Amino acid sequence: MAGARFRGMAQPDALVPGVMRLGEGHVATGPFEVGEAHLAELNISATKAEAYSVARADGLRDVRGAAPTSYGDRDGIARAFPHALPQGEELRIVQWMVAAARKSAGGVLVDGRQPLVPDPAASVNVALYAAHVLLPGDVLPMLRSLIATADVSAEQVTPDGSPRYTLAGSTAYDGALVVDVERVDRVPRALGALDWRSYGPFAYRLSWAPADPYELELEQASGLHVIARARMRASLARLAVALQSRIGGILVDEGGFITASEELDARSDPTAGGAPGSRAWV
Repeated sequence: MAGARFRGMAQPDALVPGVMRLGEGHVATGPFEVGEAHLAELNISATKAEAYSVARADGLRDVRGAAPTSYGDRDGIARAFPHALPQGEELRIVQWMVAAARKSAGGVLVDGRQPLVPDPAASVNVALYAAHVLLPGDVLPMLRSLIATADVSAEQVTPDGSPRYTLAGSTAYDGALVVDVERVDRVPRALGALDWRSYGPFAYRLSWAPADPYELELEQASGLHVIARARMRASLARLAVALQSRIGGILVDEGGFITASEELDARSDPTAGGAPGSRAWV
């Protein structure tokens, strides 16, 4: 901490870079301030952001695999590594960095050359982890308030007596909203930092099944897919907020990050633009 002291506590007046270990062999160093000119080069619409540099802790280069056989992945990783794909821990860290960039409306600069700027609006699916379980008859009316034809598509009782079921609501053009509910023995890593009483073992996974599932794997989806995604993203967000307001729990997005209800509310607000922040992971 650097700066003035207020009642014994140092008040920072500037960013002080630090080092955070990622996995067994990599570290992230930062944050560093990034100006508007450099952000424009990455196609990030912000006037100021923070950047982190990620590399091996020993200073060596990672051993990479073979060249990609196709370049149609959602995150653009194959496009960014056309000669040799990351593997092992490096691949997991690159995937995490892209997920962090999508969460923060930022970008990743691969090997100092190739920018990856994922669309935050491509993050649709959400899971709610709660201590209380609702029966299909409790959740179905909530889904039907969005899609009137929604119904129970699968239902069973597990050996421990807890319900496991799937609800689905299909539309003519936008695909379907799917709700999977079950008791789980593992929760996302992000919940480990919270008091266990804040969440529970019951997972409510809310997902979108588009008319053409193949488009989910494309870095640049078609215009029709993007339009449908925007509508269903807003509907799914409203359903997630309604569920949480009824039974509590913690929301986690598909990137594994804890998601506040305010962020989901913004998905339904066309004036918000869907940009949750302005931090860039570089």
